[in-house]
Amino acid sequence: MSDFLSDINGYIWSNALVFLCLAAGVFFSIRTRLVQVRQIPEMIRLMFRGEKSPSGVSSFQALTISLAGRVGTGNIAGVATAIAFGGPGALFWMWVVAFLGASTSFVECTLGQIYKTKDRLTGEYRGGPAYYFSRAMAHTNASGAFKVYGLVFAAVTVLACGLLLPSVQSNSMAVAMNEAWGLSEWVVAVGSVIVLAFVIIGGVKRIASFASIVVPFMAVIYIFFAIIIVALNASEVPNVISTIFASAFGADAAFGAIVGSAIMWGVKRGIYSNEAGQGTGPHAAAAAEVSHPAKQGLVQAFAVYVDTLFICTATGFLILSTGAYRVFEGESADGSVIAEGGILPADVAVGPTFVQTGFDSFWGGAGSSFVAISLLFFCITTIIAYYYMAETNLRFLMGKAATIEIKPLRSTLGANLTLLLQALILVSVVIGCVSTASEAWTLGDIGVGLMAWLNIVGIIILQQPAFKALRDYERQQKLGQDPTFDPKALGIMGATFWENYDPVTGKTRETADAP
Repeated sequence: MSDFLSDINGYIWSNALVFLCLAAGVFFSIRTRLVQVRQIPEMIRLMFRGEKSPSGVSSFQALTISLAGRVGTGNIAGVATAIAFGGPGALFWMWVVAFLGASTSFVECTLGQIYKTKDRLTGEYRGGPAYYFSRAMAHTNASGAFKVYGLVFAAVTVLACGLLLPSVQSNSMAVAMNEAWGLSEWVVAVGSVIVLAFVIIGGVKRIASFASIVVPFMAVIYIFFAIIIVALNASEVPNVISTIFASAFGADAAFGAIVGSAIMWGVKRGIYSNEAGQGTGPHAAAAAEVSHPAKQGLVQAFAVYVDTLFICTATGFLILSTGAYRVFEGESADGSVIAEGGILPADVAVGPTFVQTGFDSFWGGAGSSFVAISLLFFCITTIIAYYYMAETNLRFLMGKAATIEIKPLRSTLGANLTLLLQALILVSVVIGCVSTASEAWTLGDIGVGLMAWLNIVGIIILQQPAFKALRDYERQQKLGQDPTFDPKALGIMGATFWENYDPVTGKTRETADAP
């Protein structure tokens, strides 16, 4: 079974997907005139502005929901894996993916806001790729094909976020806690299920409240202590930087043979970490209460920087400066060792233990405990965000059928399928805790790859409304106005929520929108 899954993963994460991710980032960067650079001050300003409502969360809460999905094991175990199989140069290609991916994130998240809806059952805003695929072309001859495309994406997202991706997070959490405290994987599984069940049953409002408190705290604390360790080993930093760049382009003889792997693993783990183009960010973006879709597009673009340029870089420099790394030839730890930093135990597994060893080199056993606690927060919040995205796409798939009453159960079909999804994601967490890291990461990569293929191809086709929204936002911005959005004036069709939105009152004239 493991070989079969590895073969599937190999087909999905071929060079074609790597090229697609990079090419889309370059294209969107050009089309937006480097919005990810020009609008950085506005991104920061918008993060702390905006109002929440009974239907939508604030811009900051939407950012933290998005970061909850982005900031997870990919920032710790993912960086270690990228270095182990792609060399130090993989970190450079993660930076490239972050820079280019910020423009991709702007496009997809702006589209998520433009085509968001109001959920019939909860009254909350919902949106994401499935919604913009089905709505953006509703007025054209291709409407039927794109509705099917939206349904396919929704089904893939429910599978990926409800079953495949949570297991990666729980696996890394279990590995780190076992390394730090010797806790059984089953103990971690049971404790995680209890915490997650309490939060996810509370709905998006509880998810937003939980994430807005935990995510900023855990990110700042982790970066702070990682920087301290790197500073204590400052004499190694110039060598780390030169090794990263030399490895990225094959200039270092030791890594010359794996320059292709550096690009592959850098892009793969970069997308896994910051999720730019994967299609997860638009779900959180759509939940925000804003007066113009471009506002949340800009905020979500900055989330890519926070994830990769800050957190992943802190992890990468920590691993390399302390010597807590080992680089293998090939796609697994069974290959010959090309290079190593010299402080890892002989039998250590690739993953969070690299980072724990780096911290332990200065803090003793306290380092392993700190990483385990960080992963506890990182992974729990990520799994919660996965549930939110899976539920959003389940609602889309159900459509009007969600309100059908099942009389013997005295509840609706939507309520019962939601309970089933909640049970599924909790089962996935348990499976991840007791699985091997290789199996868990393979499943996660399959989920990320499938979503990325569908979403990137889709937004390349549907891109125009996002650029219209950006130009409209910047026009009003230059006039000193607080931008508001009128899709009809811009020739954008299918944005039914915004067609009924009153910018003066900040309310919509509709009570609920159809999926």
